[in-house]
Amino acid sequence: MTTEVIDDSFHVFDTTLRDGAQREGINLTVADKLTIARHLDDFGVGFIEGGWPGANPRDTEFFARARAEIRFKNAKLVAFGATRRAGGKAAEDPQVRALLESGAPVITLVAKSHDRHVELALRTTLEENLEMVRDTVAYLREQGRRVFVDCEHFFDGYRANSEYAKSVVRTAHEAGADVVVLCDTNGGMLPAQISAVVATVLSDTGARLGIHAQDDTGCAVANTLAAVDAGATHVQCTANGYGERVGNANLFPVVAALEIKYGRKVLPTGALAEMTRISHAIAEVVNLTPSTHQPYVGVSAFAHKAGLHASAIKVDPDLYQHIDPERVGNTMRMLVSDMAGRASVELKGKELGVDLGGDRALISRVVERVKERELKGYTYEAADASFELLLRAEAAGRARGFFRTESWRAIAETRPDGTHANEATVKLWARGERIVATAEGNGPVNALDRALRFALERFYPQLSKFELVDYKVRILEGTHGTESTTRVLVTTTDGNREWNTVGVAGNVIAASWEAIVDAFTYGLLHTGAEPTE
Repeated sequence: MTTEVIDDSFHVFDTTLRDGAQREGINLTVADKLTIARHLDDFGVGFIEGGWPGANPRDTEFFARARAEIRFKNAKLVAFGATRRAGGKAAEDPQVRALLESGAPVITLVAKSHDRHVELALRTTLEENLEMVRDTVAYLREQGRRVFVDCEHFFDGYRANSEYAKSVVRTAHEAGADVVVLCDTNGGMLPAQISAVVATVLSDTGARLGIHAQDDTGCAVANTLAAVDAGATHVQCTANGYGERVGNANLFPVVAALEIKYGRKVLPTGALAEMTRISHAIAEVVNLTPSTHQPYVGVSAFAHKAGLHASAIKVDPDLYQHIDPERVGNTMRMLVSDMAGRASVELKGKELGVDLGGDRALISRVVERVKERELKGYTYEAADASFELLLRAEAAGRARGFFRTESWRAIAETRPDGTHANEATVKLWARGERIVATAEGNGPVNALDRALRFALERFYPQLSKFELVDYKVRILEGTHGTESTTRVLVTTTDGNREWNTVGVAGNVIAASWEAIVDAFTYGLLHTGAEPTE
Protein backbone atom coordinates (compact mmCIF):
# COMPACT_ATOMS: atom_id res chain seq x y z
CA MET A 1 0.00 0.00 0.00
CA THR A 2 1.43 3.38 -0.96
CA THR A 3 1.84 6.22 1.49
CA GLU A 4 -1.08 8.64 1.47
CA VAL A 5 -1.28 11.70 3.67
CA ILE A 6 -4.58 11.90 5.56
CA ASP A 7 -5.94 15.28 6.56
CA ASP A 8 -4.84 16.10 10.13
CA SER A 9 -8.29 17.50 10.90
CA PHE A 10 -9.36 14.09 12.23
CA HIS A 11 -7.23 11.52 14.08
CA VAL A 12 -7.51 7.76 14.40
CA PHE A 13 -5.27 6.96 17.36
CA ASP A 14 -4.56 3.33 18.24
CA THR A 15 -3.49 2.27 21.74
CA THR A 16 -3.45 -1.52 21.30
CA LEU A 17 0.22 -1.72 22.26
CA ARG A 18 -0.37 0.06 25.58
CA ASP A 19 -3.97 0.03 26.74
CA GLY A 20 -4.95 -3.03 24.71
CA ALA A 21 -2.01 -4.97 26.13
CA GLN A 22 -3.52 -4.56 29.60
CA ARG A 23 -6.19 -7.12 28.78
CA GLU A 24 -6.07 -10.24 30.92
CA GLY A 25 -4.42 -13.01 28.93
CA ILE A 26 -2.38 -10.77 26.63
CA ASN A 27 1.38 -10.78 27.17
CA LEU A 28 3.22 -9.15 24.29
CA THR A 29 6.91 -9.56 23.58
CA VAL A 30 8.85 -6.79 21.87
CA ALA A 31 8.68 -8.82 18.66
CA ASP A 32 4.89 -9.10 19.04
CA LYS A 33 4.60 -5.34 19.48
CA LEU A 34 6.70 -4.67 16.40
CA THR A 35 4.55 -7.04 14.34
CA ILE A 36 1.31 -5.42 15.52
CA ALA A 37 2.72 -1.95 14.86
CA ARG A 38 3.43 -2.96 11.26
CA HIS A 39 -0.12 -4.27 10.84
CA LEU A 40 -1.60 -1.07 12.24
CA ASP A 41 0.59 1.07 10.01
CA ASP A 42 -0.46 -1.01 7.00
CA PHE A 43 -4.08 -0.44 7.98
CA GLY A 44 -3.44 3.29 7.95
CA VAL A 45 -4.13 4.57 11.48
CA GLY A 46 -2.66 7.99 12.11
CA PHE A 47 -1.04 7.35 15.48
CA ILE A 48 0.25 4.22 17.22
CA GLU A 49 0.82 4.49 20.96
CA GLY A 50 3.70 2.13 21.63
CA GLY A 51 3.85 2.07 25.42
CA TRP A 52 5.48 3.85 28.33
CA PRO A 53 9.24 4.20 27.78
CA GLY A 54 11.18 4.20 31.01
CA ALA A 55 8.38 2.43 32.89
CA ASN A 56 9.65 -1.03 31.91
CA PRO A 57 12.55 -2.40 29.83
CA ARG A 58 10.25 -3.97 27.24
CA ASP A 59 8.66 -0.67 26.22
CA THR A 60 12.01 1.10 26.21
CA GLU A 61 13.40 -1.59 23.90
CA PHE A 62 10.31 -1.41 21.68
CA PHE A 63 10.85 2.28 20.93
CA ALA A 64 14.55 1.74 20.20
CA ARG A 65 13.82 -1.14 17.82
CA ALA A 66 10.82 0.55 16.20
CA ARG A 67 13.00 3.52 15.28
CA ALA A 68 15.60 1.22 13.75
CA GLU A 69 13.41 -1.47 12.19
CA ILE A 70 10.14 0.11 11.04
CA ARG A 71 9.72 2.72 8.37
CA PHE A 72 6.21 3.93 9.10
CA LYS A 73 4.23 4.69 5.97
CA ASN A 74 1.05 6.10 7.51
CA ALA A 75 1.35 6.32 11.30
CA LYS A 76 3.32 8.39 13.75
CA LEU A 77 4.71 6.61 16.79
CA VAL A 78 3.49 7.89 20.15
CA ALA A 79 5.13 7.55 23.57
CA PHE A 80 2.91 7.54 26.65
CA GLY A 81 3.82 8.94 30.06
CA ALA A 82 2.68 11.11 32.94
CA THR A 83 3.05 14.77 33.79
CA ARG A 84 6.03 15.63 35.97
CA ARG A 85 6.03 14.89 39.67
CA ALA A 86 4.54 17.36 42.13
CA GLY A 87 7.02 19.94 43.37
CA GLY A 88 9.56 19.33 40.61
CA LYS A 89 10.36 20.66 37.16
CA ALA A 90 9.58 18.96 33.89
CA ALA A 91 13.09 19.63 32.59
CA GLU A 92 14.55 17.62 35.48
CA ASP A 93 11.99 14.82 35.70
CA PRO A 94 13.52 11.43 34.78
CA GLN A 95 10.31 9.95 33.32
CA VAL A 96 9.81 13.06 31.15
CA ARG A 97 13.40 12.60 29.98
CA ALA A 98 12.63 8.99 29.08
CA LEU A 99 9.75 10.19 26.90
CA LEU A 100 12.13 12.40 24.96
CA GLU A 101 14.77 9.70 24.72
CA SER A 102 12.23 7.36 23.13
CA GLY A 103 12.57 9.41 19.97
CA ALA A 104 8.81 9.38 19.42
CA PRO A 105 7.63 12.50 17.57
CA VAL A 106 4.37 12.56 19.52
CA ILE A 107 3.90 12.24 23.27
CA THR A 108 0.68 11.53 25.14
CA LEU A 109 0.62 12.70 28.75
CA VAL A 110 -1.86 11.32 31.23
CA ALA A 111 -3.13 14.00 33.60
CA LYS A 112 -5.50 13.93 36.54
CA SER A 113 -8.77 15.77 35.95
CA HIS A 114 -10.80 14.42 38.87
CA ASP A 115 -10.24 16.56 41.97
CA ARG A 116 -10.39 13.60 44.38
CA HIS A 117 -7.75 11.75 42.38
CA VAL A 118 -5.49 14.79 42.55
CA GLU A 119 -5.79 15.02 46.30
CA LEU A 120 -5.86 11.30 47.17
CA ALA A 121 -3.71 9.68 44.45
CA LEU A 122 -1.22 12.44 43.62
CA ARG A 123 -1.38 13.84 47.14
CA THR A 124 -1.00 17.38 45.94
CA THR A 125 -3.10 20.50 45.54
CA LEU A 126 -5.48 21.25 42.72
CA GLU A 127 -3.38 24.25 41.68
CA GLU A 128 -0.13 22.25 41.68
CA ASN A 129 -1.77 19.64 39.44
CA LEU A 130 -2.58 22.38 36.93
CA GLU A 131 1.04 23.56 37.12
CA MET A 132 2.26 20.01 36.49
CA VAL A 133 0.16 19.90 33.32
CA ARG A 134 1.24 23.36 32.20
CA ASP A 135 4.96 22.84 32.85
CA THR A 136 5.18 19.39 31.25
CA VAL A 137 3.24 20.26 28.11
CA ALA A 138 5.16 23.49 27.58
CA TYR A 139 8.53 21.82 28.11
CA LEU A 140 7.82 18.99 25.66
CA ARG A 141 6.61 21.50 23.09
CA GLU A 142 9.85 23.43 23.55
CA GLN A 143 11.71 20.21 22.78
CA GLY A 144 9.89 19.94 19.46
CA ARG A 145 7.37 17.26 20.36
CA ARG A 146 3.71 17.20 19.47
CA VAL A 147 1.70 16.69 22.67
CA PHE A 148 -1.66 15.12 23.39
CA VAL A 149 -3.06 15.12 26.93
CA ASP A 150 -5.29 12.32 28.24
CA CYS A 151 -7.53 13.64 31.00
CA GLU A 152 -7.90 10.53 33.13
CA HIS A 153 -11.30 9.91 34.81
CA PHE A 154 -12.55 13.04 33.08
CA PHE A 155 -16.27 12.25 33.03
CA ASP A 156 -16.37 11.17 36.67
CA GLY A 157 -14.34 14.26 37.52
CA TYR A 158 -16.69 16.44 35.53
CA ARG A 159 -19.64 15.05 37.45
CA ALA A 160 -17.89 15.80 40.78
CA ASN A 161 -16.41 19.20 39.94
CA SER A 162 -17.07 20.35 36.40
CA GLU A 163 -15.20 23.64 36.71
CA TYR A 164 -12.00 21.99 37.85
CA ALA A 165 -12.22 19.29 35.17
CA LYS A 166 -12.61 22.00 32.54
CA SER A 167 -9.69 23.95 34.02
CA VAL A 168 -7.40 20.97 33.37
CA VAL A 169 -8.53 20.91 29.72
CA ARG A 170 -8.06 24.65 29.40
CA THR A 171 -4.60 24.55 31.01
CA ALA A 172 -3.38 21.78 28.69
CA HIS A 173 -4.75 23.59 25.65
CA GLU A 174 -3.21 26.93 26.57
CA ALA A 175 0.16 25.28 27.29
CA GLY A 176 0.28 23.93 23.74
CA ALA A 177 -1.37 20.52 23.71
CA ASP A 178 -2.66 19.79 20.21
CA VAL A 179 -5.47 17.57 21.50
CA VAL A 180 -7.00 17.13 24.93
CA VAL A 181 -8.58 13.69 25.26
CA LEU A 182 -11.56 13.19 27.54
CA CYS A 183 -11.24 9.72 29.07
CA ASP A 184 -14.11 7.59 30.33
CA THR A 185 -11.59 5.63 32.37
CA ASN A 186 -14.15 3.64 34.36
CA GLY A 187 -16.31 3.03 31.29
CA GLY A 188 -19.52 3.97 33.03
CA MET A 189 -20.90 6.62 30.67
CA LEU A 190 -23.71 6.38 28.12
CA PRO A 191 -23.86 8.04 24.69
CA ALA A 192 -26.23 10.88 25.54
CA GLN A 193 -24.11 11.78 28.57
CA ILE A 194 -20.90 11.72 26.54
CA SER A 195 -22.41 13.91 23.84
CA ALA A 196 -23.66 16.52 26.30
CA VAL A 197 -20.37 16.79 28.19
CA VAL A 198 -18.19 16.92 25.07
CA ALA A 199 -20.32 19.67 23.53
CA THR A 200 -20.18 21.75 26.72
CA VAL A 201 -16.42 21.33 27.23
CA LEU A 202 -15.74 22.16 23.59
CA SER A 203 -17.78 25.35 23.86
CA ASP A 204 -16.34 26.41 27.23
CA THR A 205 -12.63 25.72 26.58
CA GLY A 206 -12.05 26.08 22.85
CA ALA A 207 -9.67 23.10 22.98
CA ARG A 208 -9.46 20.44 20.29
CA LEU A 209 -11.01 17.38 21.95
CA GLY A 210 -10.55 13.64 21.66
CA ILE A 211 -12.34 10.70 23.22
CA HIS A 212 -11.05 7.57 24.99
CA ALA A 213 -13.86 5.20 25.95
CA GLN A 214 -13.69 1.99 27.97
CA ASP A 215 -16.41 -0.59 27.32
CA ASP A 216 -17.71 -1.41 30.81
CA THR A 217 -21.30 -0.57 29.83
CA GLY A 218 -20.94 -2.12 26.38
CA CYS A 219 -21.15 1.38 24.90
CA ALA A 220 -17.53 2.23 24.04
CA VAL A 221 -18.07 2.35 20.27
CA ALA A 222 -21.36 4.21 20.64
CA ASN A 223 -19.78 6.60 23.15
CA THR A 224 -16.90 7.27 20.78
CA LEU A 225 -19.25 8.09 17.91
CA ALA A 226 -21.41 10.21 20.23
CA ALA A 227 -18.31 12.25 21.08
CA VAL A 228 -17.59 12.67 17.36
CA ASP A 229 -21.17 13.88 16.85
CA ALA A 230 -20.56 16.44 19.59
CA GLY A 231 -17.35 17.75 18.00
CA ALA A 232 -14.46 15.47 19.03
CA THR A 233 -11.94 15.06 16.21
CA HIS A 234 -9.61 12.47 17.74
CA VAL A 235 -10.69 8.91 18.59
CA GLN A 236 -8.61 6.50 20.69
CA CYS A 237 -9.28 2.81 20.08
CA THR A 238 -7.73 -0.64 20.28
CA ALA A 239 -7.69 -3.45 17.74
CA ASN A 240 -10.56 -5.87 18.39
CA GLY A 241 -11.50 -3.85 21.48
CA TYR A 242 -8.68 -5.30 23.58
CA GLY A 243 -8.11 -3.60 26.92
CA GLU A 244 -8.34 -3.74 30.66
CA ARG A 245 -11.44 -5.31 32.24
CA VAL A 246 -13.93 -5.68 29.35
CA GLY A 247 -11.89 -3.63 26.91
CA ASN A 248 -11.79 -0.38 24.95
CA ALA A 249 -13.60 1.12 21.99
CA ASN A 250 -13.00 -1.31 19.12
CA LEU A 251 -10.91 0.26 16.36
CA PHE A 252 -12.58 -1.62 13.51
CA PRO A 253 -16.28 -0.76 13.98
CA VAL A 254 -15.31 2.82 14.86
CA VAL A 255 -13.27 3.24 11.68
CA ALA A 256 -15.88 1.46 9.56
CA ALA A 257 -18.60 3.75 10.91
CA LEU A 258 -16.51 6.84 10.22
CA GLU A 259 -15.67 5.78 6.67
CA ILE A 260 -18.94 4.15 5.61
CA LYS A 261 -21.66 5.73 7.72
CA TYR A 262 -20.20 9.22 8.23
CA GLY A 263 -18.43 9.45 4.89
CA ARG A 264 -15.28 10.70 6.61
CA LYS A 265 -11.98 9.67 5.03
CA VAL A 266 -9.74 8.49 7.87
CA LEU A 267 -7.77 5.72 6.12
CA PRO A 268 -5.68 5.56 2.95
CA THR A 269 -7.53 4.52 -0.19
CA GLY A 270 -8.15 0.77 -0.23
CA ALA A 271 -7.24 0.23 3.42
CA LEU A 272 -10.79 -0.44 4.59
CA ALA A 273 -10.90 -3.60 2.47
CA GLU A 274 -7.94 -4.91 4.51
CA MET A 275 -9.79 -4.55 7.81
CA THR A 276 -10.88 -8.16 8.29
CA ARG A 277 -7.40 -9.45 7.45
CA ILE A 278 -5.74 -6.98 9.84
CA SER A 279 -8.16 -7.83 12.66
CA HIS A 280 -7.49 -11.56 12.35
CA ALA A 281 -3.74 -11.09 11.94
CA ILE A 282 -3.52 -9.12 15.19
CA ALA A 283 -5.66 -11.73 16.96
CA GLU A 284 -3.13 -14.35 15.86
CA VAL A 285 -0.23 -12.34 17.29
CA VAL A 286 -1.90 -11.89 20.70
CA ASN A 287 -2.90 -15.57 20.60
CA LEU A 288 -6.62 -15.00 21.07
CA THR A 289 -9.24 -16.62 18.86
CA PRO A 290 -10.89 -13.94 16.70
CA SER A 291 -14.42 -13.16 17.84
CA THR A 292 -16.73 -14.81 15.34
CA HIS A 293 -19.51 -12.31 16.02
CA GLN A 294 -17.46 -9.11 15.98
CA PRO A 295 -19.14 -6.41 13.83
CA TYR A 296 -17.81 -6.04 10.29
CA VAL A 297 -14.84 -8.45 10.63
CA GLY A 298 -16.23 -11.53 12.40
CA VAL A 299 -16.77 -14.63 10.29
CA SER A 300 -20.44 -14.51 11.33
CA ALA A 301 -20.87 -10.79 10.64
CA PHE A 302 -22.49 -11.52 7.28
CA ALA A 303 -23.66 -15.09 7.91
CA HIS A 304 -27.31 -15.92 7.28
CA LYS A 305 -29.13 -18.88 8.76
CA ALA A 306 -32.87 -18.29 8.66
CA GLY A 307 -34.69 -19.47 5.56
CA LEU A 308 -36.61 -16.18 5.40
CA HIS A 309 -33.33 -14.25 5.20
CA ALA A 310 -31.99 -16.54 2.49
CA SER A 311 -35.10 -16.10 0.35
CA ALA A 312 -34.69 -12.32 0.48
CA ILE A 313 -30.93 -12.43 -0.08
CA LYS A 314 -31.45 -14.54 -3.18
CA VAL A 315 -33.38 -11.57 -4.60
CA ASP A 316 -31.11 -8.83 -3.24
CA PRO A 317 -28.31 -9.28 -0.60
CA ASP A 318 -28.85 -5.71 0.61
CA LEU A 319 -32.24 -6.67 2.03
CA TYR A 320 -30.54 -8.32 5.02
CA GLN A 321 -27.08 -6.71 5.01
CA HIS A 322 -26.30 -3.14 6.00
CA ILE A 323 -23.20 -3.02 3.74
CA ASP A 324 -21.49 -5.08 1.09
CA PRO A 325 -19.10 -7.26 3.17
CA GLU A 326 -16.36 -6.91 0.56
CA ARG A 327 -15.99 -3.25 1.57
CA VAL A 328 -14.37 -4.42 4.81
CA GLY A 329 -12.67 -7.49 3.37
CA ASN A 330 -15.28 -9.95 4.62
CA THR A 331 -17.64 -12.31 2.79
CA MET A 332 -21.27 -13.30 2.97
CA ARG A 333 -21.89 -16.85 4.19
CA MET A 334 -25.01 -18.98 4.06
CA LEU A 335 -25.48 -21.31 7.01
CA VAL A 336 -27.33 -24.55 6.47
CA SER A 337 -29.26 -25.93 9.43
CA ASP A 338 -32.68 -27.28 10.31
CA MET A 339 -33.88 -23.68 9.88
CA ALA A 340 -32.86 -23.75 6.22
CA GLY A 341 -35.27 -23.39 3.34
CA ARG A 342 -34.76 -24.02 -0.36
CA ALA A 343 -33.17 -20.61 -0.91
CA SER A 344 -30.57 -21.27 1.81
CA VAL A 345 -29.57 -24.56 0.23
CA GLU A 346 -29.43 -23.14 -3.29
CA LEU A 347 -27.30 -20.17 -2.24
CA LYS A 348 -25.04 -22.37 -0.15
CA GLY A 349 -24.61 -24.69 -3.11
CA LYS A 350 -23.45 -21.79 -5.28
CA GLU A 351 -21.09 -20.66 -2.52
CA LEU A 352 -19.56 -24.17 -2.43
CA GLY A 353 -19.38 -24.50 -6.21
CA VAL A 354 -22.23 -27.01 -6.51
CA ASP A 355 -24.82 -25.71 -8.96
CA LEU A 356 -28.17 -27.30 -8.18
CA GLY A 357 -29.60 -25.88 -11.41
CA GLY A 358 -32.81 -24.73 -9.78
CA ASP A 359 -33.93 -28.35 -9.41
CA ARG A 360 -36.73 -27.88 -6.87
CA ALA A 361 -37.11 -31.61 -6.18
CA LEU A 362 -33.39 -32.00 -5.52
CA ILE A 363 -33.25 -28.90 -3.35
CA SER A 364 -36.26 -30.10 -1.35
CA ARG A 365 -34.56 -33.48 -0.80
CA VAL A 366 -31.45 -31.73 0.50
CA VAL A 367 -33.53 -29.58 2.86
CA GLU A 368 -35.30 -32.62 4.25
CA ARG A 369 -32.03 -34.54 4.54
CA VAL A 370 -30.44 -31.71 6.49
CA LYS A 371 -33.39 -31.45 8.85
CA GLU A 372 -33.44 -35.21 9.36
CA ARG A 373 -29.71 -35.35 10.18
CA GLU A 374 -29.73 -32.27 12.39
CA LEU A 375 -32.48 -33.92 14.41
CA LYS A 376 -29.97 -36.72 15.06
CA GLY A 377 -27.34 -34.24 16.24
CA TYR A 378 -25.43 -33.19 13.11
CA THR A 379 -24.64 -29.52 12.62
CA TYR A 380 -23.79 -28.24 9.18
CA GLU A 381 -23.44 -24.54 9.87
CA ALA A 382 -20.08 -25.39 11.48
CA ALA A 383 -19.14 -28.11 9.00
CA ASP A 384 -19.24 -26.82 5.45
CA ALA A 385 -17.12 -29.69 4.12
CA SER A 386 -19.52 -32.35 5.39
CA PHE A 387 -22.45 -30.40 3.96
CA GLU A 388 -20.76 -30.19 0.56
CA LEU A 389 -20.30 -33.97 0.56
CA LEU A 390 -23.97 -34.43 1.48
CA LEU A 391 -24.97 -32.01 -1.29
CA ARG A 392 -22.85 -33.79 -3.90
CA ALA A 393 -24.21 -37.18 -2.83
CA GLU A 394 -27.81 -36.04 -3.21
CA ALA A 395 -27.06 -34.41 -6.58
CA ALA A 396 -25.33 -37.58 -7.86
CA GLY A 397 -27.91 -39.93 -6.39
CA ARG A 398 -25.30 -41.71 -4.26
CA ALA A 399 -22.26 -40.97 -2.11
CA ARG A 400 -18.92 -41.37 -3.84
CA GLY A 401 -15.52 -41.49 -2.24
CA PHE A 402 -11.95 -42.67 -2.57
CA PHE A 403 -12.19 -45.74 -0.36
CA ARG A 404 -14.81 -47.99 1.20
CA THR A 405 -14.67 -49.02 4.83
CA GLU A 406 -15.03 -52.70 5.61
CA SER A 407 -14.39 -52.35 9.33
CA TRP A 408 -12.25 -50.56 11.89
CA ARG A 409 -11.41 -50.96 15.55
CA ALA A 410 -9.49 -48.98 18.14
CA ILE A 411 -7.98 -50.35 21.32
CA ALA A 412 -6.98 -48.35 24.39
CA GLU A 413 -4.82 -50.42 26.73
CA THR A 414 -3.44 -49.78 30.20
CA ARG A 415 -0.42 -51.99 30.84
CA PRO A 416 0.71 -53.48 34.18
CA ASP A 417 3.48 -50.88 34.50
CA GLY A 418 0.93 -48.07 34.32
CA THR A 419 1.75 -46.98 30.77
CA HIS A 420 -0.92 -46.59 28.10
CA ALA A 421 -1.04 -47.81 24.52
CA ASN A 422 -3.50 -47.03 21.74
CA GLU A 423 -3.76 -49.11 18.59
CA ALA A 424 -6.13 -49.03 15.64
CA THR A 425 -6.74 -51.39 12.74
CA VAL A 426 -8.65 -50.42 9.58
CA LYS A 427 -9.84 -52.68 6.77
CA LEU A 428 -10.58 -50.84 3.56
CA TRP A 429 -11.15 -51.23 -0.16
CA ALA A 430 -9.45 -48.74 -2.49
CA ARG A 431 -8.97 -49.00 -6.25
CA GLY A 432 -10.11 -52.61 -6.17
CA GLU A 433 -7.69 -53.67 -3.46
CA ARG A 434 -8.42 -54.77 0.08
CA ILE A 435 -6.08 -53.10 2.54
CA VAL A 436 -5.48 -53.87 6.21
CA ALA A 437 -3.43 -51.35 8.18
CA THR A 438 -2.55 -51.06 11.86
CA ALA A 439 -1.02 -48.10 13.67
CA GLU A 440 -0.35 -46.84 17.17
CA GLY A 441 -1.08 -43.31 18.21
CA ASN A 442 -1.40 -40.79 20.98
CA GLY A 443 -4.95 -41.79 21.83
CA PRO A 444 -7.39 -43.98 19.89
CA VAL A 445 -8.48 -41.20 17.50
CA ASN A 446 -4.89 -40.40 16.55
CA ALA A 447 -4.27 -44.13 16.05
CA LEU A 448 -7.26 -44.35 13.67
CA ASP A 449 -6.07 -41.27 11.80
CA ARG A 450 -2.60 -42.77 11.36
CA ALA A 451 -3.90 -46.20 10.34
CA LEU A 452 -6.11 -44.63 7.67
CA ARG A 453 -3.12 -42.71 6.31
CA PHE A 454 -0.94 -45.83 6.24
CA ALA A 455 -3.66 -47.64 4.31
CA LEU A 456 -4.17 -44.95 1.68
CA GLU A 457 -0.99 -42.93 1.18
CA ARG A 458 0.43 -45.16 -1.56
CA PHE A 459 -2.73 -44.44 -3.58
CA TYR A 460 -3.10 -40.82 -2.49
CA PRO A 461 0.28 -39.31 -1.52
CA GLN A 462 -1.35 -35.90 -1.06
CA LEU A 463 -2.71 -37.19 2.26
CA SER A 464 0.72 -36.50 3.76
CA LYS A 465 -0.13 -32.79 3.69
CA PHE A 466 -3.40 -33.21 5.58
CA GLU A 467 -3.21 -32.31 9.26
CA LEU A 468 -5.93 -32.33 11.90
CA VAL A 469 -5.62 -28.92 13.60
CA ASP A 470 -8.71 -28.76 15.80
CA TYR A 471 -10.96 -31.33 17.43
CA LYS A 472 -14.11 -30.56 19.39
CA VAL A 473 -16.37 -32.99 21.24
CA ARG A 474 -19.85 -32.22 22.51
CA ILE A 475 -22.22 -34.47 24.43
CA LEU A 476 -25.69 -33.79 23.04
CA GLU A 477 -28.74 -33.09 25.15
CA GLY A 478 -31.51 -35.63 25.50
CA THR A 479 -29.49 -38.58 26.81
CA HIS A 480 -27.43 -39.01 29.92
CA GLY A 481 -23.97 -39.90 31.05
CA THR A 482 -22.01 -42.53 29.15
CA GLU A 483 -25.07 -43.39 27.04
CA SER A 484 -25.17 -39.90 25.50
CA THR A 485 -24.92 -39.23 21.77
CA THR A 486 -21.63 -37.56 20.86
CA ARG A 487 -20.91 -34.98 18.18
CA VAL A 488 -17.36 -34.42 16.95
CA LEU A 489 -16.21 -31.46 14.83
CA VAL A 490 -12.83 -31.75 13.13
CA THR A 491 -10.81 -29.01 11.41
CA THR A 492 -8.26 -30.18 8.85
CA THR A 493 -5.70 -28.24 6.80
CA ASP A 494 -3.48 -28.97 3.82
CA GLY A 495 -1.27 -25.98 4.60
CA ASN A 496 -3.23 -23.63 2.34
CA ARG A 497 -6.86 -23.96 3.39
CA GLU A 498 -8.90 -25.36 6.26
CA TRP A 499 -12.15 -27.32 6.21
CA ASN A 500 -14.57 -28.55 8.86
CA THR A 501 -16.35 -31.90 9.09
CA VAL A 502 -18.79 -33.44 11.54
CA GLY A 503 -19.53 -36.91 12.87
CA VAL A 504 -22.30 -38.09 15.22
CA ALA A 505 -22.50 -41.48 16.93
CA GLY A 506 -23.20 -43.22 20.20
CA ASN A 507 -19.54 -42.99 21.17
CA VAL A 508 -16.75 -40.51 20.62
CA ILE A 509 -14.52 -42.88 18.62
CA ALA A 510 -17.21 -43.72 16.07
CA ALA A 511 -18.16 -40.04 15.71
CA SER A 512 -14.48 -39.17 15.26
CA TRP A 513 -14.05 -41.84 12.57
CA GLU A 514 -16.99 -40.42 10.60
CA ALA A 515 -15.60 -36.86 10.81
CA ILE A 516 -12.11 -38.04 9.76
CA VAL A 517 -13.45 -40.00 6.79
CA ASP A 518 -15.35 -36.89 5.63
CA ALA A 519 -12.20 -34.79 6.15
CA PHE A 520 -10.07 -37.11 3.98
CA THR A 521 -12.78 -37.44 1.33
CA TYR A 522 -13.33 -33.69 1.06
CA GLY A 523 -9.61 -32.94 1.03
CA LEU A 524 -8.92 -35.46 -1.73
CA LEU A 525 -11.86 -34.18 -3.75
CA HIS A 526 -10.37 -30.69 -3.71
CA THR A 527 -6.95 -31.91 -4.81
CA GLY A 528 -8.57 -32.98 -8.07
CA ALA A 529 -8.46 -36.69 -7.32
CA GLU A 530 -11.21 -38.74 -8.98
CA PRO A 531 -13.55 -40.73 -6.67
CA THR A 532 -13.31 -44.47 -7.28
CA GLU A 533 -15.81 -46.03 -4.89
